[in-house]
Amino acid sequence: MLELRSLHYQAATAPEPVLRGASLTLRPGTPSLVAGRSGSGKTTLLELICGLAEPQGGQILWQGQALRARQRRWLCGLVFQFPERHFLGLTVGQELKLGQRRLPSERAEAVLRQVGLQGLSLQQAPERLSGGQQRRLALAVQLLRDPRVLLLDEPTAGLDWSVRDEVLELLGELSRDRVLLVVTHEPELFAGRVEAGHSWRLEQGQLVGAPGLELRQR
Repeated sequence: MLELRSLHYQAATAPEPVLRGASLTLRPGTPSLVAGRSGSGKTTLLELICGLAEPQGGQILWQGQALRARQRRWLCGLVFQFPERHFLGLTVGQELKLGQRRLPSERAEAVLRQVGLQGLSLQQAPERLSGGQQRRLALAVQLLRDPRVLLLDEPTAGLDWSVRDEVLELLGELSRDRVLLVVTHEPELFAGRVEAGHSWRLEQGQLVGAPGLELRQR
């Protein structure tokens, strides 16, 4: 179980705090969702959870234990909104091996199959993949780390409708044995896929529970 307790954060260059006492509890087994307008602080929230930034107030706990930033980086995997901007490998195989001292081909093939990229050549250049394939590759890279918490920033942004449905189905499967949190400005896409009690709005720096997925932009 992941808990955020009264998180406060204000960037050095920002005139106002991004988070003002944000709190929530996340459990494995079903996807959780935070919705909010662009610029509301959704990405900042993910960066705090995964240890890329440190809150100026409050705590982030795993199984009841407060974690430092380094511990959170080991615990979490983050897939950015535009993962293609963060690819470092010249090939799919190189991208999968980043941070892996040894990666058996069987393991690489298994994780590609898990995200629906079975049969993809390891010699393929990541930038030549479609948008949906790039999202799946970024997921595969994180799954190789076996994170207990998986964080996704706008995972459906810019994708065709058919590809969106495939990605949404995959997220449901990946949440079965880990905490999975999605942030989005398009909550309507997740209708019927997020259970009541697992969705929030980020408004004025606070997380407000939303019944079911009654999340609409104002």
